[in-house]
Amino acid sequence: MVLAPDLGPVAARERFFRDGQPVAGAVRSQILSSWQRAQSLGLSPDGCELPFVDDLDLEGRLVRAAAPVLDRLEAHFAGRNMNVALADARGAVLERRFGEASLARKLPPIQSLPGFVFAEEYAGTNGIGLALSERRQINVYGAEHFAERSQSNACSAIPVRDPLSGRIEGILCFGFPHADADVGLDVVIRRAAAAIEHRLLEESTERERTLLEAYAAARRRFPAGAGRRDGRPPLALGPTDRVVLRERAVELLSADQRAAVDVALPGGRRVTLVSRPVTSATGVAGLVVEVVTPEGSEQLAVPADTRDARDAEAAPDAAPRRARTAARGSSRGPAAAADGDVVLVGEPGVGQYAVAARRRLELLSEASTRIGTTLDVARTARELAEMAVPRLADFVTIDLPEAVLRGEEPSDPARDLHRTVVHGIRDDCPFYPVGTRVELIPTTPLMRCLATRRTVLEPDLRTATGWIAQDRAGAQRILAHNVHSLIVVPLLARGIVLGIAAFYRARDPAPYGDDDRSLAQELATRAAICIDNARRYTREHAMVLALQRSLLPHGFPEQNAVEVAHRYMPAESGVGGDWFDVIPLSSTRVALVVGDVVGHGLHAAATMGRLRTAARNFAELDLEPDEVLTHLDNLVGRLDREECGEAREGLTGIIGATCLYVIYDPASQECAMARAGHCPPALVRPDGTVTFPDLPAGPPLGLGGLPFETARFPLPEGSQLVLYTDGLIEDRERDFDTALQQLRQALAHPGRAPEDTCRAVVEAVVPEHPEDDVALLVARTHSLDPHRVASWDVPADPAEVSSVRAAVTRQLAAWGLDEIGFSTELLLSELVTNAVRYGTEPIRVRLLYDRSLTCEVADGSSTSPHLRQAATTDEGGRGLFLVARLSQAWGTRYTAGGKVIWAECPLEVPPGKPGAEDAAPGPPDGPEAFGDLGPLGSFDDIPAI
Repeated sequence: MVLAPDLGPVAARERFFRDGQPVAGAVRSQILSSWQRAQSLGLSPDGCELPFVDDLDLEGRLVRAAAPVLDRLEAHFAGRNMNVALADARGAVLERRFGEASLARKLPPIQSLPGFVFAEEYAGTNGIGLALSERRQINVYGAEHFAERSQSNACSAIPVRDPLSGRIEGILCFGFPHADADVGLDVVIRRAAAAIEHRLLEESTERERTLLEAYAAARRRFPAGAGRRDGRPPLALGPTDRVVLRERAVELLSADQRAAVDVALPGGRRVTLVSRPVTSATGVAGLVVEVVTPEGSEQLAVPADTRDARDAEAAPDAAPRRARTAARGSSRGPAAAADGDVVLVGEPGVGQYAVAARRRLELLSEASTRIGTTLDVARTARELAEMAVPRLADFVTIDLPEAVLRGEEPSDPARDLHRTVVHGIRDDCPFYPVGTRVELIPTTPLMRCLATRRTVLEPDLRTATGWIAQDRAGAQRILAHNVHSLIVVPLLARGIVLGIAAFYRARDPAPYGDDDRSLAQELATRAAICIDNARRYTREHAMVLALQRSLLPHGFPEQNAVEVAHRYMPAESGVGGDWFDVIPLSSTRVALVVGDVVGHGLHAAATMGRLRTAARNFAELDLEPDEVLTHLDNLVGRLDREECGEAREGLTGIIGATCLYVIYDPASQECAMARAGHCPPALVRPDGTVTFPDLPAGPPLGLGGLPFETARFPLPEGSQLVLYTDGLIEDRERDFDTALQQLRQALAHPGRAPEDTCRAVVEAVVPEHPEDDVALLVARTHSLDPHRVASWDVPADPAEVSSVRAAVTRQLAAWGLDEIGFSTELLLSELVTNAVRYGTEPIRVRLLYDRSLTCEVADGSSTSPHLRQAATTDEGGRGLFLVARLSQAWGTRYTAGGKVIWAECPLEVPPGKPGAEDAAPGPPDGPEAFGDLGPLGSFDDIPAI
């Protein structure tokens, strides 16, 4: 017994019955459940009146099988205060034996005479009643009894089952004073019950033997010849043939009628099985199943494989020639003959048990392939229900906690239960619908199942008061649909209760039995493992998806080069490493990137995040597309080398990652792109023409040593660039060319917004069940107004700097940017002076007026300046510092003919910058506002070429 540290069984019972306070943990769960059921039945601890019945089968097979065992128990307990009772399946006592004979005279009639019914519905918690309810061995001690009169006693009870059917035939119960409790009694009662069950089996086998003897006697009276008329030997049957014949013979035996069935054997042979009634001299009626050949066919011969009925020679009916066959006998199955033509002899019930057992095995075998076909929790639960209906149940309901549906472990499976599956032979049975929150009261079989973590069988729902009390109106509506029996099974996996499955029977008038309960439990156990796998996958999938979504861009920086829309759809089987990005570059340009990392799961998502971050960093260097891919290729190779030591632990490498890198320049309306093993983009012209540019493929990232190539294409304003990953067009159910044609048709619509294009592509091209991630990026191009671009060629003469400043001032005035004229002139003076002093011709100045003002100075030198902190005594070295202060960003971009130094000037001076309203007190403008900057040639940190 499991007791609370400060509460004994007597105090717990008093608290429960008199004070109505909860005592969970103070008494065993099955005892508490029994108390609650007894209370719900309206029983009173001091007024349990047991019914007396006189329709006892005192000469039945149970009493006959138990009599010798009870004799031995009586002798074993001689002189001890022990009461041994045998009850039938109703709980009515059939016989009592006493270790001390005088006890029969001292005990009250209900404890000494046969006929009183100790079922739980009459007596409350007691050994016989609780063993019937729990359908297993049970012990009840002292205060655990429901009735007041039983408080000083203890009892141990165990069901006695028919070994063939598994049905409970009765209950064996030991009653004794509480002080005489001994764990050794559990062993004694189990052995005694096993001995009674063995005698029940022997009795069934004896009945079959009498049938076999009657058949053999008839054969001796009517002998028949053997062999073919032409003298050729009979056709032999192998082990496979015998298995086929036995299976069909069992089906004929279970049909309980005279019948014949044609059986096809391997090799094109056919024989006939015939079932005939047979009755023994003692009146036992059964069936015999024989194998015969059609008229004129060969006689069949099978070597014997048992030793029963060696003298059987011929069958009663000699019309067709008989085959000599043999069927294996079993101590738990139909009797069989050998060296004769009989296949099976037995009573129909035995055949029915064998057929039911085979069908249970077939159901379990099929369940192993049909449950768990997906990694979806709700779908796996429904597969369990679909397997059980109609072969095990007519209706199935499955309730799972919300946490399990989310992929988490339930902290308390009885809380937050939701109806996940309702499935049955009809849709009109009024169970709680799917999605309903299920609140269970303690007395229901479903709550008992959750509390005890054991399968609960309710053979008759019409008397199941705990089930009815949950929802009386709903229970009556369910009973009106002929639903009469229930099995509730906990979905247990790795010691965690994931929910409950309830199996209801309606069409079959027979109630559920222990074999049905075992089958339901086996089905639910297999399904629970699959549900747990799906739950854990759901959790991992959600984590990886959350990680990936956190690594993907949540929004794009503001820029005017392109108008973008995007979609990301994870694969059904797992999150992969697809990614995309939009990166603003210098001089109003923009980079569009799409990539794909091989594999799925956390590793692929994490690698994707690393590659996306690296791509943004390399983009900041203003490199050409092929150079960016070269840097990414080196990075992936390095990551693979670093992780090669972890490959032994199951981590996969990154080799096979692909990438497409595109740069669009709105000033020149030119698109430069390079790819590393990735799908080429689709280009949609303003008139709706769709092309897939012939772009050099390039190797996947990580191979190393192989070059990438940049291709350039003119792109008119209003064109669309469509970048995607291979999950969009690669699908095992669809041809690759078909997918490309579907994509082409979805894109061939001029004047459509990128968001509409994304929607159309998803609807027309994305597979219904994508096996790989899909990333889609659509960018509609814009051009920079030529009136917002100004450029000048500058001779390599320091005297020309002033003319450049004057031209810039006029251009800024024309654009209405007079307020930033001084800072722009100063910034350009530094850049142009540096180019004249340290660079080479040709020198060119360009202004781009977009969201900001971009100043560019290009020259033919490849030497790049770098920012440094000048000392107080230095006469120069402050030029780049001045450029950095005057601009919001600056950098160097290399070209085929040299380099470009660019700087972006904000159109509105931000706070903290010189010239802002909250700047430090001082002259508002002029050179003196910046102190002594030294000579114009302040880029003296750049070495001469």
